[in-house]
Amino acid sequence: METASSFRARRRLCLQLLLAGAAPAWAALDASERLLPTSQSLQHDLALALARKQPLVVMASLHGCPFCKIVREHYLLPLQQSGVLVTQIHFLSREPLQSWDGTATTHGDMVRQLKIEVAPTVLFHGAGRREVADRLIGSSIPDFYGAYLDERMKTARAAVQGR
Repeated sequence: METASSFRARRRLCLQLLLAGAAPAWAALDASERLLPTSQSLQHDLALALARKQPLVVMASLHGCPFCKIVREHYLLPLQQSGVLVTQIHFLSREPLQSWDGTATTHGDMVRQLKIEVAPTVLFHGAGRREVADRLIGSSIPDFYGAYLDERMKTARAAVQGR
């Protein structure tokens, strides 16, 4: 995985581009953001995932982030197609969201509440809103990303299914 300083540098660049007005152009070009659902209610999404005896996989993404696009298209979309409930929350977004307990918030506020600092970050949630596997932070080593994701999914499934 990437070093903490390179994560911060990449994040700083993305935020600078967003603040400079580059985000709308990026967002318009990144159709992959629509491939995975954007959460409207984490409480509802978690209930659906647990009903399937699966963890809820939540990707914190940044509009226009090329690393998010790779993770979304190459790793999370196939995971979703295999029956896992995968959803997105978005950095800096003021889009409404119901939190884990059903209270109103925004995507950006939820990212901050979860103390997520790097896009993409993938979380794995189980009963009681607990994170049931380590977060998958960043995506700089594509050769190993699939193995890291598989390992965390195995851990998360075992936690949710009581194994």
